[in-house]
Amino acid sequence: MTVLPTALDTGGPEYAAHRDAMLAKLAELDAEHAKALAGGGPKYTERHRGRGKLLARERIELLVDPDTPFLELSPLAAWGSDYPVGASMITGIGVVEGVECLITANDPTVRGGASNPWTLKKALRANEIAYANRLPCISLVESGGADLPSQKEIFIPGGALFRDITRLSAAGIPTIAVVFGNSTAGGAYVPGMSDHTVMIKERSKVFLGGPPLVKMATGEESDDESLGGAEMHARTSGLADHYAVDERDALRQARRIVARLNHRKAHPDPGPSVPYEPPKYDEDELLGIVPGDLKTPFDPREVIARIVDASDFDEFKPLYGPSLVTGWARLHGYPVGVLANAQGVLFSAESQKAAQFIQLANQRDIPLLFLHNTTGYMVGKEYEQGGIIKHGAMMINAVSNSKVPHLSVLMGASYGAGHYGMCGRAYDPRFLFAWPSAKSAVMGPQQLAGVLSIVARASARAKGLPYDEDADAGLRAMVEQQIEAESLPAFLSGRLYDDGIIDPRDTRTVLGICLSAVHTAPVEGARGGFGIFRM
Repeated sequence: MTVLPTALDTGGPEYAAHRDAMLAKLAELDAEHAKALAGGGPKYTERHRGRGKLLARERIELLVDPDTPFLELSPLAAWGSDYPVGASMITGIGVVEGVECLITANDPTVRGGASNPWTLKKALRANEIAYANRLPCISLVESGGADLPSQKEIFIPGGALFRDITRLSAAGIPTIAVVFGNSTAGGAYVPGMSDHTVMIKERSKVFLGGPPLVKMATGEESDDESLGGAEMHARTSGLADHYAVDERDALRQARRIVARLNHRKAHPDPGPSVPYEPPKYDEDELLGIVPGDLKTPFDPREVIARIVDASDFDEFKPLYGPSLVTGWARLHGYPVGVLANAQGVLFSAESQKAAQFIQLANQRDIPLLFLHNTTGYMVGKEYEQGGIIKHGAMMINAVSNSKVPHLSVLMGASYGAGHYGMCGRAYDPRFLFAWPSAKSAVMGPQQLAGVLSIVARASARAKGLPYDEDADAGLRAMVEQQIEAESLPAFLSGRLYDDGIIDPRDTRTVLGICLSAVHTAPVEGARGGFGIFRM
């Protein structure tokens, strides 16, 4: 084995400072996550319980296998918007009867589970994950439908939800709906289009138009039960495939449906023939690696050594393009190719090295893990003349056309085109997570403010006007503050530019769950299917 050595001084002042900074960020993150966990707050939670109903997270806990993890996705969706943190929906990956499933659950304590624009974005992202990784979908439904004041942002794009359900089914990916309460209007198509539907006695209400709308449209008098109750749909309309007596019975039946799916992974999990050991170094030490000031470089091998099996890592081209570390490892028994930024800047050599490495991973059908800490591609006359554009394009070409699954983790900076080259959100990584230390934008706040200042000075000079230095200082301060706020992980996570902000100590576990999920679908690389590499 090629075990990575460590030079991390866990007793030194730098390590202590980095650790304290990370713990402070984690405390801030916990406070934001608590908002999502609280749902609609104690008043609405108690009202929901008073109706004899389980909370959304309690439903998930009863659905998944005992003592198995549930990887929640996009928990900070809608952060920084006018809507509640979490977007009134829970999404994630859990194991049900031994099968990895994509689970969504409306939170009826938040405005009755009504869908706002961020709920839609979160649900669509969950569908993307299910489709790409061939994960059966289980929808725990209880929603008042669209949040009507924001219908203009939901109605038109919202049709994609129903399209996704049918596409999943057409691709042979099972879809299951368990209806705990209202599923009305457009929401009625969730159980209507799912492969399997479970409804609950005197609880489920599924209709295109409720009694008031029917009265207005046709003059007909009706009640909830005869119009869309579980018994009617089980006995008369045939929409309900399974009739449950209460919520726990509905979840039991959902588990039995999954048990009978005969759903198989394309690749079996690593078994006894592929034994693996945990890293040689303590995962807790990941807290003290990334500096509080992202201008200070750090060695990503220290991170790799604490997440890959047995800290065993075979580096590729270690002497060439040293600002990008590339190499082969295993993580929870799964093979991975790792690309990790070392000194932040990507030069021509790093770009060419990355392109070759990505091609090799595709030849071998090996997933790729991108660990971000980059300020982008190098600028300047020497580098432009040396071909940085065509070499950066080569790396982005390789990332864009690679067919193996990509996983991305933003550890530190992820700026400019370097974010693209390291498989940022626009390049469709199967999963993308951020550490609390991460920042991402077109460039750093100081650089962006400085560029605007230089442009403004040049404009004033060209017009023969005096330049207002006080106004310039105020503009720079304002721009720096704005970009700093918009670069923070909570801001980006709120807009679903990642799948969640994670504690660095959980990185190995989270990546292990993701690697297991991606191997449910075939893992096959591109065999030459790349665009033209400009040499």
